[in-house]
Amino acid sequence: GMGACRLAMCVPESSPAASPADLHGKRVATSFPHVTQSYLARHGATAHIVQLTGSVEVMIALGVADAIVDLVETGSTLAANNLRILDEIGRYETVLIQNPRTRHTQLCDRITRRLEGVVIARSYSLLEYNIAEKNLPAAEKITPGFSSPTVNKLEKPGWFAVRAMVKRGEVIAIMEQLEALGAQAILETSIANCRL
Repeated sequence: GMGACRLAMCVPESSPAASPADLHGKRVATSFPHVTQSYLARHGATAHIVQLTGSVEVMIALGVADAIVDLVETGSTLAANNLRILDEIGRYETVLIQNPRTRHTQLCDRITRRLEGVVIARSYSLLEYNIAEKNLPAAEKITPGFSSPTVNKLEKPGWFAVRAMVKRGEVIAIMEQLEALGAQAILETSIANCRL
């Protein structure tokens, strides 16, 4: 599977709420109104559901809600908004299932490759930078790319332009290493889709 995350009931860090039942009569913002209502009902609470799409986590700070129900992956967005998980409603991930007796294997394979391309692309960024020839070998070690970096000579003598895929979570550290090597014009570009 992919996209593993949790659906969680979240409240401000300062909230006295200790269980979902403590949210009886409160305002709960969510993009999942039906799940939220039935979940609260199972815990003996009735709340005013504020149905939203988008950045649900800011609704408490804006005074729109007392709690939220939202998808949580790492928890960093919750921390940035001074929220904590009150309770986990469930864990979810996307799974692609193919009928082993399908007569459309080529179509299924094509759909699978397209989905893989988007999922893999979300894990990488494209870094581009200019570097002096004397520092090129060290820079290539920092950004080896998927199979190798793309290196092109610049008009400026002794300088090269380099492009390489890097893991998205490592971009900032890599940019700092390149800057320390003397790289210039260091750019990060998001990758929407790819085939590797």
